[in-house]
Amino acid sequence: MAVTVSVLGSGSSGNCTFIATGRVKLLLDAGFSRAQTARRLLAIGETLEDIDALVISHEHSDHVKGLAGLLKTCDILTFVGDATYEALSLKPVLKRRERLRAGESFQVGDLKISPFSVPHDAADPLAFNLEAEGVKISHVMDLGVLTELVRRRMSGSDLLVLESNHDLEMLRLSPYPWAVKQRIMSRHGHLSNESVGKFFEEDFDGKAAYILLAHLSENNNHPDIARMVAGKALGKKGFNLENLLLASRSDPSRVIRL
Repeated sequence: MAVTVSVLGSGSSGNCTFIATGRVKLLLDAGFSRAQTARRLLAIGETLEDIDALVISHEHSDHVKGLAGLLKTCDILTFVGDATYEALSLKPVLKRRERLRAGESFQVGDLKISPFSVPHDAADPLAFNLEAEGVKISHVMDLGVLTELVRRRMSGSDLLVLESNHDLEMLRLSPYPWAVKQRIMSRHGHLSNESVGKFFEEDFDGKAAYILLAHLSENNNHPDIARMVAGKALGKKGFNLENLLLASRSDPSRVIRL
């Protein structure tokens, strides 16, 4: 059975990704209400009741605001790092909590999950490698710079879910306060289209069959711009641009089967 992935939604309003193998189904982050999560799962032919585990990357509201609502009605095994748990403004009662630690892999069914640290303004922000059935997925969001560690962890991926948050010129011209602009552009902020394009041109190993750009800013980016910048760089590597996908804020992405 194939490994399947769909980003149920991604952006400042909420983030959640569905990943399934032949033995396990999980959600990475819980940025939507229970009703929204259930609706988005139904749109890809899945149900909330079949989710086996939930993994939380960090405590920012667009990644956890649906957590309490989900756990009120669903007894889901939840993986959360200690610092992230302590930083949550609303600590839900986790009946089945397991601890996450950067650099320590763990197993859920036949899915191996390997958290690693990323630079972001959160207590202990994490990105993930997920491996099953000979397939490697890298899920990398909410970081201001692609460190050497992050680049190494993304190598050899069959699917790369990568943040492409903002266009630098749109952000500079936006009405955001200067302090907010500085935060977004900082090492602990968010990746720009330009940073992502440079990575694809200079360091991408070309293995991934699919690339899904995520966490696009509603105000400081445009899907066409993100696609153009990434596509220009990937085209030089011979990547099939039909498999360059963009996550939406409002609807699940195409279901990718690997």
